[in-house]
Amino acid sequence: MNVDPATNRLDSARFVASPNCDARPRHERIELVVIHGMSLPPGQFGGTAIERFFTNRLDPGEHPYFEEIRDLRVSAHVVIYRDGSVTQFVPFDRRAWHAGQSRFGERMRCNDFAIGIELEGTDTEPYTAVQYEALGRVLAAIKRAYPSVHAVRGHSDIAPGRKTDPGPAFDWGHLASRLPDGMALA
Repeated sequence: MNVDPATNRLDSARFVASPNCDARPRHERIELVVIHGMSLPPGQFGGTAIERFFTNRLDPGEHPYFEEIRDLRVSAHVVIYRDGSVTQFVPFDRRAWHAGQSRFGERMRCNDFAIGIELEGTDTEPYTAVQYEALGRVLAAIKRAYPSVHAVRGHSDIAPGRKTDPGPAFDWGHLASRLPDGMALA
């Protein structure tokens, strides 16, 4: 797996364009990867709800929770599903709308300089081995394409008190063993 320099997309991932993105600020270097976790409806896996959510095609009448999130416009660069399959929604050179109000060190607005990776899951249910394997491959491809990326954090780390994902079920030690050289968790 590699990032195609012409498209800023993973060469072996399915691509579905999300409209929920925009240009990064000029001269902003990508330095951070933010790990997220979500399932739609909450606690349910499989199906196309995450894809439809990131492309503004989620039917609010399909589930009561979908009514609650009907006006949200969000995306991530990449989603890794429970079976390890990878779909990219936003090219890495563009700003995906994943982190919201956030802070990394002294820097605010993490979307400006971060890549968002969504894992299909919940805070409390373990993620799958194939998700960690796919995440390792995606992180290696990102690091090769963007050597300035040096840190990986959870959404809860950059938006404490507001977000809890990827949650206590996420195995940071397992991820640490798959990080490419030059990328750190702390």
